Amino acid sequence: MSTDRFAVAGATGRLGRHVVDVLTERGHQVVPMSRATGVDIITGEGLAGALAGAGAIIDVASWPDSDEDAAAEFFRTATRNLHEAGAVAGVGRITAVSIIGADKATAGFIAAQQVHEAAALAGPLPARILRAAQFHEFVGQLLDWRQGDVAYVPALPTQLVACRTVAEALVDLATDPDAPDRPAPGTPIPEIAGPRRESMAEAAGLLGARRGIEVVAVDGSGMPDAEIAAAGGFLPGPHARLAGPTFQEWLNSRP
Repeated sequence: MSTDRFAVAGATGRLGRHVVDVLTERGHQVVPMSRATGVDIITGEGLAGALAGAGAIIDVASWPDSDEDAAAEFFRTATRNLHEAGAVAGVGRITAVSIIGADKATAGFIAAQQVHEAAALAGPLPARILRAAQFHEFVGQLLDWRQGDVAYVPALPTQLVACRTVAEALVDLATDPDAPDRPAPGTPIPEIAGPRRESMAEAAGLLGARRGIEVVAVDGSGMPDAEIAAAGGFLPGPHARLAGPTFQEWLNSRP
């Protein structure tokens, strides 16, 4: 087992690609795990081989839609399989990404992260969790859900963060020799967010202007936990690390 060898679950996804890049740039060996690389963390196909010799797992695998039950079942099964196969392979630790405010959510995809976190902390491997704000890259997905040429986007507060910034913070946590595993009760779970509080509709309007899409701000009624979000329940806490570009800066850097 090499402590410098990282197996990345969800390696070809939106965040996973950046995690692989950061690990590689820092000189670590990387084993990308996804169905595209022949590893299925739900069925277990290829998992034992991918974890052979790995010192640590970074879990950024995710479910593609907002259905709470389906997402919860995905996280429950995937995390259990990673723990069990990792323990057999002699892996030293698993580090997983979650979402800021997961502990407050009552419905939807964010609430499913409660299952993810609990499974990560309950398994046989020492575990660390990083909660992240919504990604800059998520804003484009909101525009893709538009009706015709108009996108209706909730004017809810957020502190958007770039995927690259989350990847850097996740690798920092996974490689920190002094970071605790399974934080003690009352100890805040580490968080990463962008440097500026903004409205999701405001950010969508900036991207919409570039794409020729009209963005109309709405109050978020009907969305899971809209009242919690409006009250700032999904904003970073005082202990959060704030880093990376603002949404406008990130957008300006895009081709």
